[in-house]
Amino acid sequence: MGATAGQSAQPQDQDSRRGGFSSRKVFILAAIGSAVGLGNIWRFPYVAYENGGGAFLLPYLVALLTAGIPFLLLDYALGHRHRGSAPLSFARLRRGAEGLGWWQVGICFVIAVYYAAVIAWALRYTFFSLDEAWGADPEGFFFGEFLQAGDIAVTTDVVPGVLVPLAIVWVAVLAIMALGVQRGIGTVSLVFIPLLVVAFIALVVQALLLPGAGTGLDALFTPDWSALASAPVWAAAYGQIFFSLSIGFGVMITYASYVDRREDMTGSGLVVGFSNSGFELLAGIGVFAALGFMAQANGVAVDEVAGDGIGLAFVAFPAIISEAPGGGLLGVLFFGCLVIAGITSLVSVIEVVISAVRDKLDTSRVTATLVVGVPAAVLSLVLFSTTSGVYVLDVVDRFVNQYGILVVALLSMLAVSWALRALPVLGGHLNVHGRPRMGTGWRVLTSVVAPAGLAVVLVLSLREDLAAAYEGYPTWLLVGFGWVLVVALPVVGFLVARLPWRDGTHLEGPPPGSDPAPPAGAVTTGHDAEGTR
Repeated sequence: MGATAGQSAQPQDQDSRRGGFSSRKVFILAAIGSAVGLGNIWRFPYVAYENGGGAFLLPYLVALLTAGIPFLLLDYALGHRHRGSAPLSFARLRRGAEGLGWWQVGICFVIAVYYAAVIAWALRYTFFSLDEAWGADPEGFFFGEFLQAGDIAVTTDVVPGVLVPLAIVWVAVLAIMALGVQRGIGTVSLVFIPLLVVAFIALVVQALLLPGAGTGLDALFTPDWSALASAPVWAAAYGQIFFSLSIGFGVMITYASYVDRREDMTGSGLVVGFSNSGFELLAGIGVFAALGFMAQANGVAVDEVAGDGIGLAFVAFPAIISEAPGGGLLGVLFFGCLVIAGITSLVSVIEVVISAVRDKLDTSRVTATLVVGVPAAVLSLVLFSTTSGVYVLDVVDRFVNQYGILVVALLSMLAVSWALRALPVLGGHLNVHGRPRMGTGWRVLTSVVAPAGLAVVLVLSLREDLAAAYEGYPTWLLVGFGWVLVVALPVVGFLVARLPWRDGTHLEGPPPGSDPAPPAGAVTTGHDAEGTR
């Protein structure tokens, strides 16, 4: 359905009601805050180490330039041109594509529910670091005394040590969201991102001063050039880029819709993309310097102490803190950085859901925050403050990332590029105020190279999961919290897309005034975003 007569002034009013970032700087910091999350700190270093060390930086850079940044700019163009949440932006591109946006919203809701639990763990461990509460057995402490994880089974036995910090995280996040785009998300980004950078640099400096730090850095950066001939190494590079940049599941579409119409989105995308990768490299240096110390202290090789994910953060690092001089400070810095990085990412993920609800129902910011945030917080507390929480979290995280984010990202790229043929118009929108210009090269990367890279990652992941049960978990757990969730998200998304929008919502095509005429000499086509002459 198109706009009705007399609506030409409405989009500006909608923009003011939705809110927005006060400046390009705030938007860039918020986008960096979304991209820089727990995965940058605990995933990238190990992925690089396992896939050729220093040689991995080459496929990683290629993946960033050929897939990560092009897809990031696609998200920016969708949100910035269509001035809406992910569902509204897709609906304005073509009404039938709205379901892709709600699929992304569902993914973000699920991520928010479990991501908050990991932040709560990190918050608790920030204080544990002061007196090294984990004692001589960090692994036993984490899974035993702290999480009280027993046999793999879904239980309702509450763990107070997780329940309290998890409730604190949700209260803080909902307060931030209720304040709005600029006063909440923008202010948090202005304060937390510089604080994160300063704290992490301090962490890296302290790690580099530890005995054996050079051994860890040698292990990370010594190149294995033979790895460049391995397809899985290149797939790992593309997978890391997609997981790292917060692309393909609605975050950057939503954030871009809050940016002034005249801003340079292309330049902003380059700043965000390279800043995120720079932080990942810094994380690799800090983590492997600390692992080098651990290896030397125990008289073992680095590969015997290297790891990623929860094991690195809550088992390996506490062990390092216990043995390192000034370990308490190292622990506070490390876990404090996890909390800050986690909060800035969590607010971006939950904003995708809140923004979509506000656009669909025309509710106030506070109402939408409560409608979205209260159920998310309740589910989070019920599922992840119990003795079975860590197992459910591990399965949900694996399947939502591998077969939720990557699948919807692949399908949305293919839909926008080939079914809707919208890339020329979206590239033209970026070129109105952006530099460098997006032309044929960007369209090829977005429509061919990036989807091909994603498809390879998906095939390899699927082959791995079909060959053996993930982490040896029982079938009922993998099906119930993995495959069922993967199938349910798109089904629910396309069903929600069938619900009517509030009266007066402008659909199919950007709202008036949102896509100014291209400058003289700009390349245009005979097709608009809906593929009509």
